[in-house]
Amino acid sequence: MSRIGRLPIDIPAGVTITVDGQDVAVKGPKGELSLTVARPIEVKVEEGQVLVTRPDDERESRSLHGLTRTLINNNIIGVTQGYTKGLEVVGTGYRVAQKGSSIEFALGFSHPVLVDPPSGISFTVEGNNKVTVSGIDKQAVGEVAANIRKIRKPEPYKGKGIRYAGEVVRRKAGKAGK
Repeated sequence: MSRIGRLPIDIPAGVTITVDGQDVAVKGPKGELSLTVARPIEVKVEEGQVLVTRPDDERESRSLHGLTRTLINNNIIGVTQGYTKGLEVVGTGYRVAQKGSSIEFALGFSHPVLVDPPSGISFTVEGNNKVTVSGIDKQAVGEVAANIRKIRKPEPYKGKGIRYAGEVVRRKAGKAGK
């Protein structure tokens, strides 16, 4: 049995979970998220807890059991606390500025790079080199942060570029002199 999958999920105060067949809707103070559960997995709400069960020990059922439980738990955390991902801009002349709800990067290109937030995601800029991506959907927050990082990945020689907060960039020595 999956150790993660069989753990019950406690429903915090202010969160309502509705299960309609394979669709699970989670509603909380920060918003609403929905999830479609894969076919063999079953979800039940009993006594203030969400229980995820699987009908058999087939390979597919086992692999989806823990995943489904974790996705539902992530939705509950998202609608109560939300998720954030920090990014740092490192490099001489590299900076970021807030332009309304969008952010504008100066990253050594011949033009500024403007990034608009998708629905459900918000940006905050601290100083001129820190960006925080926040929202209620863990997957969306991570994807937007990864797409921003992809604009100018940290390079291994000087470490310039956009990196996650706390990310350690492995450095290379460069060319040896004569």
